[in-house]
Amino acid sequence: MKAIILAAGQGRRLLPLTEFRPKCLVELAGITVLEWQLRGLAAAGVADAVVVTGFGADLIEALLAGLDLPGLSVRTLHNPFYAVADNLASCWIARGEMTGDYLILNGDTMFEPAIARRLLEPATAPITVTIDRKAAYDADDMKVELDGWRLTAIGKTLPAERVGGESIGFLRFTAEGGARFVAEIEGLMRGGTGLKLWYLSVIDRIAAAGTRVEARTIEGLDWAEIDFPADVEKAARMVAGWLAPGNGIVAQAG
Repeated sequence: MKAIILAAGQGRRLLPLTEFRPKCLVELAGITVLEWQLRGLAAAGVADAVVVTGFGADLIEALLAGLDLPGLSVRTLHNPFYAVADNLASCWIARGEMTGDYLILNGDTMFEPAIARRLLEPATAPITVTIDRKAAYDADDMKVELDGWRLTAIGKTLPAERVGGESIGFLRFTAEGGARFVAEIEGLMRGGTGLKLWYLSVIDRIAAAGTRVEARTIEGLDWAEIDFPADVEKAARMVAGWLAPGNGIVAQAG
């Protein structure tokens, strides 16, 4: 299984932490977000990771050169449009890697390995979106609408009465779903509208067009999205528990 990590952004909402380094290199308990992600993927059995870089690409490559993650091969692709485009452009850069079954992971999503393992369970739809649920959702949450476990819409502006959870930014594609995703991306980029789109807006379009997209819950498992300074503090408290012996993350990294 291959994982594609979208890590091109600077993360300006985290300034000054990200003045000279990309968001994925913010440290939590002395370990960068990207290293935590790679450790989690390795612990879940993922063998291949592609990191899409942009801002601070040289810093990311230097980090990766010094990592030793047995069983996990890591390489990079560079998105030169990171300063003028949203993350759909990073997916376009990585479209050649989107063959067979693969995962897409936002570069600011922290997750415990059990979440990756749950996503790696046999797929029952061409596209699978991991979701969590909570009592209330804010304007920045990527909300989902569900019909049973079928995802019918995804976006930040869904009306409250239609919200059935939120995407955590971690998806699985089968070969069929991946081909459908790539075709949609290429059409949008050729049409000139793709630069300003989130890739999850493409998932919304695909679901609306009839391709089956399913949600898979990760309720009760640890995850965090790193967007604001308060998120860094919260995530640092979360990963402190992951450093305990026997948790399967640090041990996997050697």
